[in-house]
Amino acid sequence: MLKGIPTRIGSDLLKALADMGHGDLIIIADDFYPPITKTPGGVSIQAKGNTAAEMIEDILKLMPLDVDYCEHPVEYMVPDQDAGVSMDRPKVWDDAVEAVVRNGYAPKIVGEIERTKFYEKAGKAYVTVCTSERQPYGCFILQKGVL
Repeated sequence: MLKGIPTRIGSDLLKALADMGHGDLIIIADDFYPPITKTPGGVSIQAKGNTAAEMIEDILKLMPLDVDYCEHPVEYMVPDQDAGVSMDRPKVWDDAVEAVVRNGYAPKIVGEIERTKFYEKAGKAYVTVCTSERQPYGCFILQKGVL
């Protein structure tokens, strides 16, 4: 047993976080996200029973964000502009921003990324954490920084 590791962080995720390097990407995926087809070369880790914001909260206790080289080291998926999708702002976005702020970062480091661009970027991710998030567009990309 290790001290100081959040209980939501299992051994597979702990190893993946340790294996990641500066600039590597981690996807925090909602319950509908297909990790194998979107990131075929990446590691897929199950974190069912947890929300996206809960996983972001605990991951950021262990992993620094790339605030020095990236304007938005945390991005959340939004509908493509030309998709014609109209929706209210999902609470999961605000919950994630709050988790980022609680971990000592400014809210301005969180940005949005259109769905198609999210999938393109996600194809380069090292790891996908699959949550039980059920709110629409509850998917996030985090970029690892340095201490």
